[in-house]
Amino acid sequence: MKCRHCGTGLAEVFLDLGTAPPSNAYLAELELAAPEQYFPLRLQTCTQCWLVQTEDYARADELFSRDYAYFSSVSTSWLEHAAKYVNGISGRLGLNAGSFVIELASNDGYLLKNFVAAGVPCLGIEPTDSTADAAEALGVPVLREFFGEALGESLARQGKQADLVIGNNVYAHVPDINDFTAGIKAVLKPGGTVTLEFPHLRQLIEHTQFDTVYHEHFSYLSLYAVSRIFAASGLRVFDVDELPTHGGSLRVYGCHDDDMRRTADSVGRVLGAEESAGLRSAQTYRAFQAKAEAVKDGLLAFLIEQKRVGKRVAAYGAAAKGNTLLNFAGVRPDLLPYVCDAAPSKQGRYMPGSRIPILSPDVLRERKPDVILILPWNIAAEVMSSHAYIREWGGEFVVAVPRLVTLK
Repeated sequence: MKCRHCGTGLAEVFLDLGTAPPSNAYLAELELAAPEQYFPLRLQTCTQCWLVQTEDYARADELFSRDYAYFSSVSTSWLEHAAKYVNGISGRLGLNAGSFVIELASNDGYLLKNFVAAGVPCLGIEPTDSTADAAEALGVPVLREFFGEALGESLARQGKQADLVIGNNVYAHVPDINDFTAGIKAVLKPGGTVTLEFPHLRQLIEHTQFDTVYHEHFSYLSLYAVSRIFAASGLRVFDVDELPTHGGSLRVYGCHDDDMRRTADSVGRVLGAEESAGLRSAQTYRAFQAKAEAVKDGLLAFLIEQKRVGKRVAAYGAAAKGNTLLNFAGVRPDLLPYVCDAAPSKQGRYMPGSRIPILSPDVLRERKPDVILILPWNIAAEVMSSHAYIREWGGEFVVAVPRLVTLK
């Protein structure tokens, strides 16, 4: 395999999680009698541009199907994050009724509905029908296609270049990151701004967030790699924010490379922190496998001990990261009988690979588990606040990443 950005041959294995089904391929009951499709889940590091990437096995059309089950609006904290962003960026760029905003991978309209409410013209680009239906029900215009250079150029020819292009947690999901970036270049109006949010590779490494690795994530991004990818398409990163979302993310602000805006000091600061953390050293990546295995071993030992002493265990959050963790650890319903999730689209289905049933959170009051394992640790505070009642019967919350710990 060659690097998806620069074409350099790849020889450095960063992480090997064995094989697993796609993390959002939730199963209906009738599908339990059929085999699942598994793909190798292995990351490699390019030592030229330092883009970390999955091996080429799964195709995007196999991962993002019509009944794609991830709906952004299920998380209240994510809705608040989106509303705060819209308010801030609208003021910063002076967006109004004469502006045009495009969001790439607009999901269920969780963000663009704020622009609709403010009277700012917008367009969502979203290939999955299930989420696009939900967005249109909110009054968000949606183009149901995968985004790339051809679509970006087509929109530009139609006079639909954007003052603001948004991509939240999509940049890591595209198999051809060069084509996607060229599409941004084409659809971005002269003087326009693109903002992309993505989990920061430095946080993944420093906090052993290996469960954020799954087939839907083709790339694992540093500011250094993104700056190089932007530059190759005639774009420039001129500012960057460090965010707490998804365990630590970056929001990069980009423009055309001939834009007059100066590059903020934040860019050099984040690049320097990445270099100090060893993100351009092969040894940093070689040391990560053992850390992931230690987390896996700790979770298995904990679940086995809970079963041995007769404690009732449940999980909360049928998130993709949870599927990565459970499948890597080989956890099955004998150790973890069920997972609760607030998303109706997931309830009544089964976790891929582990085949653990997904139930409504209402069953927590009925079954009164002693321990709740929060799989989406990035929203642990939200989960604990919503389900604080489990402490009435002495229940505890735990997370497994970056290490197994009981939350107070």
